[in-house]
Amino acid sequence: MLIEIIPNWHPMLVHFPIALFTTSFLLFAIGTLCSKKTYSSMFLNAGHLNLWLGACFLVLTLLAGWHAYNTVSHDGQSHAAMTDHRNWALATASLWTILTFWSALRYRKSIDMGFPFILVMLIASGMLATTGYKGADIVYRYGLGVMSLPLSDENNGHEHNEKSEGDNSQESTLEPARKEHSGHEHHTHSH
Repeated sequence: MLIEIIPNWHPMLVHFPIALFTTSFLLFAIGTLCSKKTYSSMFLNAGHLNLWLGACFLVLTLLAGWHAYNTVSHDGQSHAAMTDHRNWALATASLWTILTFWSALRYRKSIDMGFPFILVMLIASGMLATTGYKGADIVYRYGLGVMSLPLSDENNGHEHNEKSEGDNSQESTLEPARKEHSGHEHHTHSH
């Protein structure tokens, strides 16, 4: 049973592979760049461990993401954004999976990872950041996978959009989102 405010597990799980893969890349980079230092092996071993744990969470994250892709209410525009995120996620996951097997094979044979491995990890990290950005976009731009905010007629005794004279800052970002999403049905698209 899901916690009431969470429509699916993907948003909770996705942060683990992001953090573990990013940490793994940094540890491998430090361990490789400082290969002549005595502490290099400590960084490399920690890099392997973070990469392998990230891969375990990646499997759970992909399963939860696939479930979200097929169950979250959405319209045509948000479907296109979800599909783009899904495609980036699958390509990114494939590259991190290759890196995981590459790491395990070389670890088992006690072979140093080397700069080609670090270069591929850098590319994979860029893909991971792009995939994360696209995931955030479908949440914050399209409001997918979140419960709607209650609309109120009054400010309930407080104001968050206080402007001083000469302040040309934009209105609250919640208002455009409400206007953008009002007037259309979110259950118009199915898989």
